Amino acid sequence: MILTLTPNPSVDETVTLGGPLERGAVQRVVSSTRQAGGKGVNISRACVAAGEPSVAVLPARPDDPFVLELLGVGVDCRPVRTDASVRVNIAVTEPDGTTTKLNSAGATVSPDVLDELAAALRRYARDAAWTVLAGSLPPGAPTDWYATLTAGLAGTGTRVAVDTSDAPLQALVAALPGAAPTLMKPNAEELASFAGGDADELEADPHAAARAAVHLLDRGVRTVLATLGGNGAVLLEQAADGSVEAWHASPPPTTVVSTVGAGDSSLFGYLLGDLRGLPAPERLALGVAYGSAAAGLPGTTIPLPDQVHPDLVAIRTISLNRSDA
Repeated sequence: MILTLTPNPSVDETVTLGGPLERGAVQRVVSSTRQAGGKGVNISRACVAAGEPSVAVLPARPDDPFVLELLGVGVDCRPVRTDASVRVNIAVTEPDGTTTKLNSAGATVSPDVLDELAAALRRYARDAAWTVLAGSLPPGAPTDWYATLTAGLAGTGTRVAVDTSDAPLQALVAALPGAAPTLMKPNAEELASFAGGDADELEADPHAAARAAVHLLDRGVRTVLATLGGNGAVLLEQAADGSVEAWHASPPPTTVVSTVGAGDSSLFGYLLGDLRGLPAPERLALGVAYGSAAAGLPGTTIPLPDQVHPDLVAIRTISLNRSDA
């Protein structure tokens, strides 16, 4: 079972334009979609599509249309009651797949709600192979809350994966190794934020991205899945003896429709491969295949298993020494 926490869920509205986005212009919308989303929610949706059990924890009213939508599509949603409405995020997608995101901050969360969310995680984590802490934190949450949650899940038997950015990511990195999750999933921009370097260069150079990711392995993280947009992803795993193995996966040719949720799908694909007992390179291939399939679908659409083709993903080993970092 995969347990997910989405502390700042969102209604994701995706607007597709018929031409390039022009500031100050009036433009025609080709199509629009609207669905309950957020990083953890997307992973729980992917679990449902793949027939894997999942529990989704998030703050919301039990009768909120957001919650009812998730229950209606089969997501086992366990909301922690709050009086606030779920925020709305808007993504504007151009014909070439370029996506501009307009994300709202969300409602302020109270300490009591944070405590109840943490308690729910600990309660369900004992039955979870993986617990995923994902997305931004709402106003009112301490920036180091993911670090606190990760440390608090020690002893439950679950493995923790974290996918976040900005101040929560910086706080988690600062708390390593004491609050090291099993897995972290940064993108190139997030890698650059704590390892240094240029994000565009890291995205274009898998070896450079792998060198940057070693910073996390040196501080207690066992696995790093770094997504590199159209250049696929790199995977680093640290063995018990301290040795590091690394691989790069090149995605299959993909006509990009929307990149919203592609990183979430990549993380899910990797976790699904782990649950199936696949070796590391095959877990990486499945992750990149899921991410590529998601990028080829509109809005935040989660790929179905028959839309995912790991056999078309090319894997190569990266030779990496500790001195490279």
